[in-house]
Amino acid sequence: MNTQTNATPERYSESKVIAPAAIPAAQLFYWALRRELWESSSIYIAPLAAAAVALFGFSLTLIHLPGRIRAASGLNAAKLRDTIIQPYDAAAALLMGTFILVAMFYCVETLQRERRDRSILFWKSLPVSDVTTVLTKASIPFVVLPLLSCAIAFVTQFIMLLVSSVVLAGSGISVATYWEQVSPFQASLLLLYHVMTVHVLWAAPIYGWLLFVSAWARRAALLWAVLPPLAIGTLEKLLFNTTYFAAFVGRFFTGGPEGSYPPGGMPMDPGTHLTPYRFLTAPSLWISLAVTAAFLAAAVRLRRHREPM
Repeated sequence: MNTQTNATPERYSESKVIAPAAIPAAQLFYWALRRELWESSSIYIAPLAAAAVALFGFSLTLIHLPGRIRAASGLNAAKLRDTIIQPYDAAAALLMGTFILVAMFYCVETLQRERRDRSILFWKSLPVSDVTTVLTKASIPFVVLPLLSCAIAFVTQFIMLLVSSVVLAGSGISVATYWEQVSPFQASLLLLYHVMTVHVLWAAPIYGWLLFVSAWARRAALLWAVLPPLAIGTLEKLLFNTTYFAAFVGRFFTGGPEGSYPPGGMPMDPGTHLTPYRFLTAPSLWISLAVTAAFLAAAVRLRRHREPM
């Protein structure tokens, strides 16, 4: 007797298609920012090199420091203070100038470089949008470089204060009087305020323009960034014998309402009068920020459609 076996086909439960988990925007921004720091080492190497130069130059003057302090002590208090804080202002100015140069060269190079070396093909294969990429690159001159430069300035000035205190103590000069005139923490806060208002927020259209040109130009982005404003200014001078456009562009470099200081006043001087309310409520500032946003939006659109070179 043959037993007929009814083979029942196995039933497999239909597998559900699980979509990949969405990566939070903050995490995408974080890794994109790490990419920028990895690819552009000049962001932190240049300020550190400037700090090393400032410390080396200050060390060369230490041999004459006790004599200068004694000579200034016989004069008025203002002269003594100027003698003491002059090296600290010079170090801060060097780091501030380094920040401006690095920020401008970074902006004009960054978007063009990824098309030139074709790394844009790799980065576009990742789940990072063009908006995130451009905003990450914009955060370098707007946030990362200012904070990094001011932090390095604080450490540099503090080292200068410690070394000079040892030299003065060895020469029999009161270190307490010296410390009363130098306040690295307060000077760094004033420097940060100056950098963020004058060289970041007020100068924002410059960085936006440079990023736009970097996304648009196929070659010589720096030349394309400089030539149009230069041509307009030259043409205005030749035709009308005026310099309104040059003065208009120059305001973004000089800082507008926060860029002028009284004679002898420095942005790191505790006696500097700060006017944050007047600065933040200036209509020209918000117009400039709107223009910057337009430049960044154009850079996003260009990056989305530009091909590698």
